[in-house]
Amino acid sequence: QVQLVESGGGLVQAGGSLRLSCAASGLTFSTSAMGWFRQAPGKERRFVAAITWSGAATSYADSFEGRFTISRDNAKNTVFLQMNSLKPEDTAVYYCAASRSRYLDRKQAGFDYWGQGTQVTVSS
Repeated sequence: QVQLVESGGGLVQAGGSLRLSCAASGLTFSTSAMGWFRQAPGKERRFVAAITWSGAATSYADSFEGRFTISRDNAKNTVFLQMNSLKPEDTAVYYCAASRSRYLDRKQAGFDYWGQGTQVTVSS
């Protein structure tokens, strides 16, 4: 049974930083592309960032490139999302996702497994 458990969310002031983690189990993590998505209140879930199985390539939605960094540690079966210069509009539930593919995808349909999400709230 695949499990993705996100952590690291919370309340932060605008301009601050958070580092989200997602611990994976029940899948061959080192051959799985990983991604982060987010869903703001009243809005659809949208792509944030993705990383290939090896970490050699990453992809970001335009809104986040330069502020957010995705990385992974295959020895620990964990993917991270470092978020800097946070803004109130970054307030959302952030979801970790895993793919059975090794390669980048920006679409939700490209991911097979999802975590429960972690709340990030940015105050102004």
